[in-house]
Amino acid sequence: MLCAHSCRLACRRTERKILHMTDQLLRPKFRVIEGDLAVDSWTWFCGHCAAPSPGNQPPAPNARVCTQCSMGLLLEARADAAPQPGSAFLVCDSQLLIQALSKAAEDLLGVREENAVNRPLGELIAPADSEAQDQTAVAALIAHAASDNDSLTRAFVRPADTFGVRLRARITSCGPPRAALVVLDSPRAPILHAV
Repeated sequence: MLCAHSCRLACRRTERKILHMTDQLLRPKFRVIEGDLAVDSWTWFCGHCAAPSPGNQPPAPNARVCTQCSMGLLLEARADAAPQPGSAFLVCDSQLLIQALSKAAEDLLGVREENAVNRPLGELIAPADSEAQDQTAVAALIAHAASDNDSLTRAFVRPADTFGVRLRARITSCGPPRAALVVLDSPRAPILHAV
């Protein structure tokens, strides 16, 4: 009798261990993901002049045309990546076709917005490093931002027909409709020191 009781207890312990191990295997594994997962602040801006929406409020769905320049649609983007009035920026879709170009970007890239819309991104900007092993890295960042990524990335680019110029680009998503926002930070003049 004692032997049968010991066997049942051993079997129960083994069953519990197996159930515990099975539970551990079936339970989803959680892991720490580093980085800024949630963006606290979003802002609306004009897709042509970068003016903020009136009162920094979302526009009504039927009133998305900029009230300041009357030329651009209001778009939403992360506040830390949104362009400031006068900034050079462009908006492109997931197929890497230009959908909007700011006045400052027109001047910087030497093309009017009417002539840039629906042109491939590669005709206007290119990776700054022409010797890079992976010439598609910048295009991949922009396509990813246009598809489903709200993160902010940075890259160096240049006008496609110009060498020796490096522009820092802030790349993030914007919309609606979903697109990529590429803000071209102007090159800073070197600081001269008296010697």
